[in-house]
Amino acid sequence: MTVRLTGVGLTHANGRRALQDVDLSVGRGERLAIIGPSGAGKTTLLRLLATSLQPGEGRLELLGAEPWHLAAGARRRLRARLGLIHQSPPLPPRQRVVAAVSAGRLGQWPLWKGLLNLVHPLDTGGVRDALARLDLADKLFERCDQLSGGQLQRVGIARVLYQQAELILADEPVSAMDPVLAGHTLGVLTREAEARGVTLLASLHAVDLALNHFPRIVGVRDGRIAFDLPAHEVTPQALDALYANEQLDQPSPASPAPAPQIVTIPRC
Repeated sequence: MTVRLTGVGLTHANGRRALQDVDLSVGRGERLAIIGPSGAGKTTLLRLLATSLQPGEGRLELLGAEPWHLAAGARRRLRARLGLIHQSPPLPPRQRVVAAVSAGRLGQWPLWKGLLNLVHPLDTGGVRDALARLDLADKLFERCDQLSGGQLQRVGIARVLYQQAELILADEPVSAMDPVLAGHTLGVLTREAEARGVTLLASLHAVDLALNHFPRIVGVRDGRIAFDLPAHEVTPQALDALYANEQLDQPSPASPAPAPQIVTIPRC
């Protein structure tokens, strides 16, 4: 089992309860989308899985280990096996794309190799291949501050593909892209994960993207798991309950009504 949470809860320093009684098991190679209203706990759950946050209660297992029972060095080595895709990738503005992507392997390289790579990229061919999968090969030597938000998100995804992580955790990885590009990019990410047998968990606001690209859907509301279902079993009624009191975009009178299973929740 790649991920296992048993009775996990987390309370922020301000006293706000973020997660409670979370039970979740994810096997090797599974692809799972996490959906739910804003503030439901999706990002907190991913940060917990990334070991950026420590649960206040319950048990967390990642890749066969309990990260908070490990020594600091062993926990660092475990983190090197995790691939994190941020909604806003933390890339230095003046950094070249080739350096940003190759940094995906810093946790696997000795210090001297990482420092040398900053001065002279050691694997431009491998980095270019990762970028090419996302139609960004021509941006190899561009500076990050010369890219759009959607391009930066794709650079962040290329970085994780180059890293060859065993567990990929993606927080709103396509939020800055138009619908067509978002669908294409998620298709690349999910196909790569499937081909390598990598476990992938992604939080998404766009429910139609979740249903179209992920075989398993977990709905989160008020810090709890509301449902955990195969995508084809997620009903409009389940979505209505999950997003109750969320304001949804309504189609204009001249627009055709969407199919029941295609529901898009706007970003807040």
